[in-house]
Amino acid sequence: MSIEARIHRWIRPDIIDVEPYHVPDARGMTKLDAMENPYTWPRELRDLWLQRLAETPLNRYPDAAANELRTSLASWCHLDGASEVLLGNGSDELIQILVLALGGTRRTILAPEPTFVMYRLAAKYTGTDYVGVSSSDALAPDLEALLQAIETHKPSCVFLAHPNNPTGGMMETQTVEAVVAATDGLVVVDEAYHAFCDHSYANLLPQYDNLVVMRTFSKLGLAGLRLGFLIGPREWLGVLDRIRLPYNINALTQASALFALEHMAWFEERALEICAERATLSQRLSELPGVELFPSAANFLLFRVGHGCAGAVFDGLCKKKVLIKNLHGTHPSLVDCLRVTIGTAEQNGVFFNALKEQLAAV
Repeated sequence: MSIEARIHRWIRPDIIDVEPYHVPDARGMTKLDAMENPYTWPRELRDLWLQRLAETPLNRYPDAAANELRTSLASWCHLDGASEVLLGNGSDELIQILVLALGGTRRTILAPEPTFVMYRLAAKYTGTDYVGVSSSDALAPDLEALLQAIETHKPSCVFLAHPNNPTGGMMETQTVEAVVAATDGLVVVDEAYHAFCDHSYANLLPQYDNLVVMRTFSKLGLAGLRLGFLIGPREWLGVLDRIRLPYNINALTQASALFALEHMAWFEERALEICAERATLSQRLSELPGVELFPSAANFLLFRVGHGCAGAVFDGLCKKKVLIKNLHGTHPSLVDCLRVTIGTAEQNGVFFNALKEQLAAV
């Protein structure tokens, strides 16, 4: 039997059919495609961090429960005694844990779309049905359609991204509360871009026993750490923790995250700079003819170019060594849409000038 035949015999057909998550080669490019924070640590902060890492023993396993880090995060998030913290190797692992626990045969995961692709992929990996509820023409969640889908499909888990990726739009309070009230299962508010919108639904945790909030350190400027965390009722997180693999947060990540929490003011200042750059770039893009810009509370901007032009604009930018995200073809609502991450003032200027030239050429 050939290796190809053996793979097709034993690997689940639905896994073979999955398109892998593609990460393009960004070497030599102005990289504005992955919602990364463009700012690196100043020398004095980096030296202090390296000293902390040098004191971290690598011959021992890390604290399996990451108790010190979870305690610091609970304090930073102002959690009450009824809430707990669960750590993941990025938000992706937490999404996987949630779907492993709540998904499976004859179970349904639901989310308003377009949204973060990992919700759908995690459902696919676990043999869980996934229902994407189409948004309005303005790419905002359609509450009536959401409630109807919940009534029809009885989801075990609903993901609500706030702000949403890839649109950047905020989730209205009445939508969140209505979904939580209508759902027997768990509602996960994904606040990956919390640093750029200054609004959280963590304050609702004491009011609802089927609500959790998910965040990440990635957008703050620590994408290389791969650290996400879930906050919510300790009863839910206690069960979810049974699925978490032991030692999933390594010692260097724990030490680095604790260091970052001690110096969070620096990260919050960089987030404010990104918000200011977002406002500047939004204004410039809104003045370009043929560009439809969508409002964003995240560290990126979604915009639509002329009919049938997204591919040509994207390719033209790549030739100019500017990498953004081409979303055309990823969802029916995103026809001719592109997404750019907010960079430094210099990076944003490079992108804008290249885009202006390319739009004039198509």
